Amino acid sequence: MVRNGNPYDHGFTDADYPRVIEVAADVYAYEQIHMAGGEAISTTSMFVVTPEGVLVADGQESPEETKRLVDAIAHVTSQPISHVVIASDHGDHTAGNSAFPAGAVFLAHPTSAATLEASATDPNRPAQAPPVVLPTDLVTEDRAIRLGGREIHILHLGRAHTGGDLVVYVPDGKVLFMSEAYVRGIFPPMRSAYPTEWLAMIERAQAMDVAVYIPGHGVMASPEELEADLEGYRLALARVVTESTRLHGQGLSVDEAVAAADFGDLDAWSLAEGQAPRSIARVYMELNGELPH
Repeated sequence: MVRNGNPYDHGFTDADYPRVIEVAADVYAYEQIHMAGGEAISTTSMFVVTPEGVLVADGQESPEETKRLVDAIAHVTSQPISHVVIASDHGDHTAGNSAFPAGAVFLAHPTSAATLEASATDPNRPAQAPPVVLPTDLVTEDRAIRLGGREIHILHLGRAHTGGDLVVYVPDGKVLFMSEAYVRGIFPPMRSAYPTEWLAMIERAQAMDVAVYIPGHGVMASPEELEADLEGYRLALARVVTESTRLHGQGLSVDEAVAAADFGDLDAWSLAEGQAPRSIARVYMELNGELPH
């Protein structure tokens, strides 16, 4: 069984992408190949079609790729995109947001809003970089939206991959889009994470009434596989935290810990070589009380 996030290793080809998968009635996952660290992985967005508009959760890595998402939605429905949820503020999910309709409501957690504002006003931001789209509405904990008779919940279940992590839950269909709080088959990327809080956040998601968990990265699969691999991902996070904590307790520096760490079969997961050192460093920061409050 393939345990990484490379679509090609799962038997897919370029001709299969982008993939549009209806996971419940009028609820779709959109999956596109994305290169990261020299490896192929996939980036997934979600969209919900209603008679009064379309809600999209997460864009793609560039205006060109997000335009492909917008075009794919137009092939499914003539309804306009009315809401965009910024579930992850990282560039591979937001850099293309200018391709969405300018009149859409953009929702984000206050932490992500601050991150995007800082990026937009950075004096060193490259002139050729795509424009940063700032949120028009903030979600601190729980926002229920009624759209075309359908209820959609935007939730902050806790700090995880970015600190401003949002998830989108569609009760009618029991679908939970987890964005980068769940990256299937990819070594836990923690450069801006809150490691132990991330574990608790996943456990809250697992306690919900969900039939389909949609990851922000990693190949889409059957609902049963996605649920099983969410637990596998939780265990992977726990292993990184436990091993890093063990090495920290031995007094090893971050560099020494990187050399000594034993993550077992996680070494075969996508992006392990590049992400493991960052993840160890982030756990050390948490143990040292150095993460933002």
